[in-house]
Amino acid sequence: MFTTAAALASPVPDRAQVHELQSRIRQMQATKLDDRRQETHPVLASLLPGGALKAGAAYSVRGSTTLVMALLAGPSAAGAWCGVVGMPDFGAEAARRFGIDLERLVLVPHPGEQWLTVTAAVVDVLSVVVIVPPTRARDGDVARLTARLRQREATLIVVGDWPQVEATLTVSRSGWDGLGAGTGYLAAHRVTVESAARGGPGSLRRADLWLPDLGETFRPAASVPVSAGSESALSERAPSEQRASLEQRTPAELRSPHLEAVV
Repeated sequence: MFTTAAALASPVPDRAQVHELQSRIRQMQATKLDDRRQETHPVLASLLPGGALKAGAAYSVRGSTTLVMALLAGPSAAGAWCGVVGMPDFGAEAARRFGIDLERLVLVPHPGEQWLTVTAAVVDVLSVVVIVPPTRARDGDVARLTARLRQREATLIVVGDWPQVEATLTVSRSGWDGLGAGTGYLAAHRVTVESAARGGPGSLRRADLWLPDLGETFRPAASVPVSAGSESALSERAPSEQRASLEQRTPAELRSPHLEAVV
């Protein structure tokens, strides 16, 4: 299914539909974006080579849907059209809270076996595209998609492993603030993000971040005080599927009585 976050469109994007959407986006684009880089959220700048997402390049993200949203928030706020392919659980409401413009967000939750063809079609239209590959892509397909990214000056963010990326961002530690002496609500998500650029082991960068903090914003961990007596609800040893389930929710949802944590 090929949709914007606001309304449904045709289920399979053929060439005519791609051209039509491309024309509409060009007409609605308020400003011309920099043709060499896409500004991302300031809190992530120190983790990226050059301090921004490079147009025509691919990046890999491991361990956090919220980190993906943080990467999209900057380009979206700057006027870029963004797309998410193959992520049916992508939370549009959480994305809106984190600063992603839903009017310029295209969702393709179920691309099927033709996911690479769909991704290539979306890259023709959009500036930043997130993809969750269901299978390993062949080297030839990766090379063709890489060439298309450069031609269109688009940026690809891959959830999982991908060859020839500019950088790989990994959440190495994850914990929730908000638990008191045995009871409380999950309120703020503290993570350690490691970034390995193409240069190799010497290029490793690390940052402690709130994704998000109590105010549902992204910022360095040192700038937000931890609640007195709070404990981490999750750690790097927690099951990855449990972290993924929780991080899809906004802090307001996590403060719901239904998610009160009793340790």
